[in-house]
Amino acid sequence: MIEFPHGGWTEDAFAGVARAFRENFAIGAEVGAGVCVYHRGRPVVDLWGGYADAERTDPWRPDTLGVLASPTKAMVAAAALVLVERGLLELDAPIAEHWPEFAAEGKGGITLRMVLAQRSGVVCLDHDPITADHLRAHSPIADALAAARPEWEPGTAHGYHATTFGHLISELVRRRTGRTVGRFFAEEIAARLGLDCHIGLPDPESAHLATMVESKAEELMAGADPGDELAMLVALGDPGSLTFRAVIGSMSLDTAPDPVLENPSYDGLASAQSLARLYAAFIGEVGGYRLIRPETLAETRRVHSTGTCLVTLLPSAWGLGFQLAGGPIFPASAGLGTAFGLAGANGNFTFADPEHDLAFAYVQNGGAREIGDMDDRARRLTEATYQSLGSR
Repeated sequence: MIEFPHGGWTEDAFAGVARAFRENFAIGAEVGAGVCVYHRGRPVVDLWGGYADAERTDPWRPDTLGVLASPTKAMVAAAALVLVERGLLELDAPIAEHWPEFAAEGKGGITLRMVLAQRSGVVCLDHDPITADHLRAHSPIADALAAARPEWEPGTAHGYHATTFGHLISELVRRRTGRTVGRFFAEEIAARLGLDCHIGLPDPESAHLATMVESKAEELMAGADPGDELAMLVALGDPGSLTFRAVIGSMSLDTAPDPVLENPSYDGLASAQSLARLYAAFIGEVGGYRLIRPETLAETRRVHSTGTCLVTLLPSAWGLGFQLAGGPIFPASAGLGTAFGLAGANGNFTFADPEHDLAFAYVQNGGAREIGDMDDRARRLTEATYQSLGSR
């Protein structure tokens, strides 16, 4: 094993990941970060370095929890798919069978499969934006979703459910189990796998939390000039656009999230070690437990949506709850041709690849360096991970 000066280790074959991790710090691209890789159901890379705070006084630790942004949705998808396997949810039954109020405004035929594949059209809450009080009460968000109108005919196109995804599934989980998705995940998945992954952290004082340094994504949320490099950025500056309405206009939150609150679309907390372990359990047994059967995994990885996303205005491909290779944010060119995962607008990056028996999680607090493209730090680490397979 190779000792890493910040902290952690790699198996010899994966030394290239350590070099890429070190390079990210050497060029000044990181504040603090952790990266973990599982291969064939066990960890082969576990590295951490830098600082958990902007002042660079609090060292990043192996148990440091970062704010995930969109990779939070991996926990939500895990809960939904586990409940499908238990027969408590159905991919192709109308959501309104369990949530009658949801049928309003032409949503009676929307299914869980449509939500997981980003095809339901229910992407905007700008008629009643999410607030911290709404998150505390939960029910106002469910009521706003029930009152929402699809932005396109459900099932006919796809657009990233950036804000609504976690809340749609959380209410459906609550209707079937009596628990929000955060509670269900904690009790039924995290406890079984020994994960330090949370959608809502009951006791923040007991955890080591990283402070997110404001990134381009957070600057945009705060009203910064988006620029005009991409159609998506232009749209983010237009309050009348679907892009703005589905992202900025659907939330009225402080940029610093309250770790206690459940925001299942964005504000999950996890260490890189635990997030990689979660992804490893999607594709095989970890500690004697596997999340979903191979048949469900195959359906999860099947392309359900492809082409230009109506919300991000970028090429993308989706399975059930996860991005597939098919666009600049999750590109096949980085080695991800047979992978599924989720990239965060704040720079975090996660994936699993059953064809190569890989699970990968990169969690940091330096913020996104790219908007509308794969972060260069994550690309270096991902490419090094795949290159390492050839040396085994």
